[in-house]
Amino acid sequence: MGIDAGHLLREALDAAVDAARPERCVPPALPRRPAGRTVVVGAGKAAAAMARAVETHWDGELCGTVITAQGHGVACERIEVIESAHPVPAETGLRAAGRVLTRVQGLGTDDLVLCLLSGGGSALLPLPAPGLSLGDKQALTRSMLRCGATIGEINTVRRHLSSIKGGRLGVACHPARLVTLAISDVPGDDPVDIASGPTVADPTTCANALAVLDRYRIAVPAAARAALLGGEWESVKPGDPRLTRAELRIVARPQASLEAAARVALEQGVRPVVLSDRLEGEARQVGSEMAALAHRVIAQGEPCRPPCLLLSGGETTVTVSGRGCGGRNVEFLLAFGIAL
Repeated sequence: MGIDAGHLLREALDAAVDAARPERCVPPALPRRPAGRTVVVGAGKAAAAMARAVETHWDGELCGTVITAQGHGVACERIEVIESAHPVPAETGLRAAGRVLTRVQGLGTDDLVLCLLSGGGSALLPLPAPGLSLGDKQALTRSMLRCGATIGEINTVRRHLSSIKGGRLGVACHPARLVTLAISDVPGDDPVDIASGPTVADPTTCANALAVLDRYRIAVPAAARAALLGGEWESVKPGDPRLTRAELRIVARPQASLEAAARVALEQGVRPVVLSDRLEGEARQVGSEMAALAHRVIAQGEPCRPPCLLLSGGETTVTVSGRGCGGRNVEFLLAFGIAL
């Protein structure tokens, strides 16, 4: 019997997505109920679905606010859900980020903050550093998304131009216990890059952020450049005592999704090959390289003989020229198709 390639690809994709669904991965990671209050905050495209999973499985009272992208809202009974723009931040997100910060202030040692983070959290938590405006952050975001910078470089800048990222939200929760549940969408699953690490210590510096801006010739207001030069907007660093009661649990990873897709292939008699969960680089170049690999499989049977399923994940970048539109995956697919 022949292989229905379309059916296989659809099932593999569905399995990869299911592996990261909040209703599956959030409940097993929930902490114990505290003696005091439970406050839920968070941001990301999956934040509302994560909040619903918490509500469904939480034994006790809770309240809170999460921010999600427009069109990703899920109705919750006890947790406020706010939708805002992504990937360029908006006024709605600015107000919501301030509300998140207010939620965690004034808590005690018996209280628990449950922070829910997923992809898109950086854009959805736009609380600029003192002296910066939302307009400044919007212009900077547009420039960085078009320049070809990696997600790690973009987030290094974001952490140092923010009043909530780079561990600052975590510090605001002190002295309450803080447990962050994160769905990783970044190559390598580095917690500091998931939503720009609002609840974890940041080893990068203002100097690192300034170096990224200079590398890609991205302009920032003179006051911001001076603050970075002087180290005035330094993020929260490892060893900060205010984060001693903070814990981060990654509840879903790209690698786990790739493995779920691989199991579907095996069940249908097709050999899966997981190439990497951390592909990076220019989308058009990576797409062409993937097409070359497909040709190699067909012509030489390397790194596997067909039928096989090549699986990969990561976050490519795009250097935009002119008035191009679209995104990383679209450019990857176009380059792949042209090369084939």
